[in-house]
Amino acid sequence: MASVEIRGVRKAFGATAVIHGVDVDIEDGEFVILVGPSGCGKSTLLRMIAGLENITGGEIRIGGRVVNDVPPKERDIAMVFQNYALYPHMTVYDNMGFSLKLRNAPRDEIKTRVNRAADILGLKALLDRYPRQLSGGQRQRVAMGRAIVRDPQVFLFDEPLSNLDAKLRVAMRTEIKELHQRLETTTVYVTHDQIEAMTMADKIVVMHDGIVEQIGAPLELYDRPDNLFVAGFIGSPAMNFVSGRIEGGKVVTQAGADLPLIDAPSASDGKPVIYGIRPEHFHIADDGIPAEVVVTEPTGSETQVVARSGDHDIVCVFRERVMPKPGETIRLAPNPRLAHLFDAETGRRILN
Repeated sequence: MASVEIRGVRKAFGATAVIHGVDVDIEDGEFVILVGPSGCGKSTLLRMIAGLENITGGEIRIGGRVVNDVPPKERDIAMVFQNYALYPHMTVYDNMGFSLKLRNAPRDEIKTRVNRAADILGLKALLDRYPRQLSGGQRQRVAMGRAIVRDPQVFLFDEPLSNLDAKLRVAMRTEIKELHQRLETTTVYVTHDQIEAMTMADKIVVMHDGIVEQIGAPLELYDRPDNLFVAGFIGSPAMNFVSGRIEGGKVVTQAGADLPLIDAPSASDGKPVIYGIRPEHFHIADDGIPAEVVVTEPTGSETQVVARSGDHDIVCVFRERVMPKPGETIRLAPNPRLAHLFDAETGRRILN
């Protein structure tokens, strides 16, 4: 196991810069997830850690050793790809042990390591099968097993669950998290799915347009996003944003509705702001702002309601069984203790 230090790392393809001076510290044994929309640079950064992409500038250290010019095979890392990358003509056993065979490891050592990984991943009954005879989840476990047998300092996962169906993704999330808890190996995991990031990570790195927007524990990012991008990206359904201005200790929307604040910034009257409130932090109350119901979506455990107030569509999630009909007017009251306030010009958080 080892720490990973990323210092001022930049990447450009010709004149096009895609990573702009990224700094990330990953502690020994930590499970860190790089998350962000497509094209934000997260996979490129992972590939630079792996040595599959050259670094334009900056420094990457693995276990305290600078690896900028170290070939991938000498970095003591193991990577699990989105497409599994299994050899179709080899059995599960041979796929898992192939990297050890290339190192000329003794047969007994290969057998011991493969059987240990197969025990961990529940693959003992599948060792004689070929990839074509496996389900998507089983293939993903074989790909993870191939990484485990190498006993690397760092595991790298590049969107490993993208090819799985929704139910299997949930099951594999649990398996990967449990695997990390057992092995305690430093893990860097890339995904565009913020639910994966929230449920699996010790620490999340939110990326956007080649920069790091915020680094923190999942609930820290959820409860105290630094800016509008993080606030809108982390959380499902996404946080509601309502434009307005501060007046008399509250936010007055463009439609003239009043949104409560616990504590307005000093000397801020007239300041244009964005009021942020998560869907689950609304309740229906007589003193709430009027909104016309657009859609009601019951899911069983909760009900999601989309309602329109002025020019804003507001998404609400209610745990109780409310079933307002489209066209009906309801009054939505946000919890001011859980509201967020962002500067309309810079997008940075002002409150909460």
